[in-house]
Amino acid sequence: MTFAATAAAVAVLMAAVFAISVRRGKYDTIDTAWGLGFALIAIVSFGLSDGDILVTALTVVWGVRLAVHLHVRNHGKPEDRRYAEILGRAEGDPRLHMLRVVFLPQAVLMWVISLPVQVAQSGGLTWLDAAGAALWAVGFAFETVGDAQLSRFKADPANSGKVLDTGLWRYTRHPNYFGDACVWWGIYLMACDSWWGAATIVSPLVMTSLLARGTGKPLTERHLGASRPGYAEYVARTSGFVPLPPKGTR
Repeated sequence: MTFAATAAAVAVLMAAVFAISVRRGKYDTIDTAWGLGFALIAIVSFGLSDGDILVTALTVVWGVRLAVHLHVRNHGKPEDRRYAEILGRAEGDPRLHMLRVVFLPQAVLMWVISLPVQVAQSGGLTWLDAAGAALWAVGFAFETVGDAQLSRFKADPANSGKVLDTGLWRYTRHPNYFGDACVWWGIYLMACDSWWGAATIVSPLVMTSLLARGTGKPLTERHLGASRPGYAEYVARTSGFVPLPPKGTR
């Protein structure tokens, strides 16, 4: 029943976000909905089961923070280049194209990635919860601090066209993506006190793959490599995902 209810909640959320996006004439609304969707799934599954307050709270905190960050980042800006490119490839009705290529796949991904959150609701507190919460905290710190450092860097006009290579960005080209991956490996650990929880390993694997090899790191680096002088040198000396000392200092 819980799985069906969360799937229905995701479907309703995505239908509402799609309608809002069509009305706005901009599809970056789905970026805000991504984090809120996980928070919604956590709350729904909490209410329909024994309820694990820790995994629910951590998921909601992560999802709301991400939603607020992306909303602020996108507010008042033109359409995100990713969605502009997808719209440029549309054949026929662009709205149906976006529904099929963006909204439906993201709805499925959201539900699949959230499986550890749903499964963990029926378990009790164990040492795995402590380990998972610790890894979640490391990841949350990386993505929150990394996003804040990048926002401050972009807000300074003197940095226009430059590459951020200080703070966490000195040790990894994507501290926010690395942190995101750690968050979901942490949540997965919290579900691992049962065999069906361990079977949800598809969740952190899919999330990490998306961030490191899918729509995260490769798309970002393709854009920066074409628009930022000195980015190739930054890539040559800085770890692509896992934080490491810059080459030449190791």
